[in-house]
Amino acid sequence: MTLGIPRSLFYYHDGEKWISFLKNLNVNYILSEDTNESIMALGNKYATDEMCLSFKNYIGHVATLIGKCDAILVPRIDNYGRNDQTCTNFLLAYDLIRNLFPVHIITYNINLLNHETEEEAFVSLGNQLGYSKEEAMIAYHNAITNVTFQREKRILKNIDKLEKDKIKVLLVSHPYNTYDSFIGKPILKILKKLNVEVIYSDLFHQDITNQLSKKLSETLYFKYNKDLIGSIALCEAKVDGILFLSSFPCGMDSIVNELVMRKIKKPYLNLVIDEMDSQVGFETRIESFIDILERRSKR
Repeated sequence: MTLGIPRSLFYYHDGEKWISFLKNLNVNYILSEDTNESIMALGNKYATDEMCLSFKNYIGHVATLIGKCDAILVPRIDNYGRNDQTCTNFLLAYDLIRNLFPVHIITYNINLLNHETEEEAFVSLGNQLGYSKEEAMIAYHNAITNVTFQREKRILKNIDKLEKDKIKVLLVSHPYNTYDSFIGKPILKILKKLNVEVIYSDLFHQDITNQLSKKLSETLYFKYNKDLIGSIALCEAKVDGILFLSSFPCGMDSIVNELVMRKIKKPYLNLVIDEMDSQVGFETRIESFIDILERRSKR
């Protein structure tokens, strides 16, 4: 069979792990293409107005895979512990996609409060693809080893940037926004053109940043936001400014980012993107922000 993988949302957290796992089992897979206007239009067609841009994006990616594969991977991820809850979209995606599209879905559950671990989830995934528990376990642990090694190299490179003699901006953004070709990459392109060193909030050791998030709020229970804002506590002293990037109307970010902005001391810029935004407008705002940081640096 050929398994379809939407290049959105879950993909930017677990995509490398999935691909390594599937390669270890010699399973054919297909990725949806990079986000474009056509994909976003499809997402808007099937989504409701209340859904955030990132989830509309995900629905569009699923829609583009219909007819191109035998099944689509749509996990259900509830939590990684009592105080590490995921966004509700990570929980409801399976049910929503199942009701929207007449397509075979392969899924797995991660819910540590119910003792449903990631390892068990990948074993379940392997079983659904026709492999034994032993084969799936070996493929999973090989995937973890490979992905951990590659991620560690990116983390070290990200940390090294903190010592560069350039204007440094910490980008606080979910990876499914940061690395998406429609949402985050145009912002990264603008920053690169301005010769800014971008420090990525998702490229630190998450067990450390998750704990450091308590310096900004002791009551947060959204895992992904804790992982990101902990990076502020970790490196605020070494960056010139902080750029918050989120998709409209993300409920978690609207609460957490507003809370954090009131507590940080460094200059910050808050960008909230929806499908109607113009990159020209963002470029002007970012240029003004970087100009302020350069003036402060010279003083």
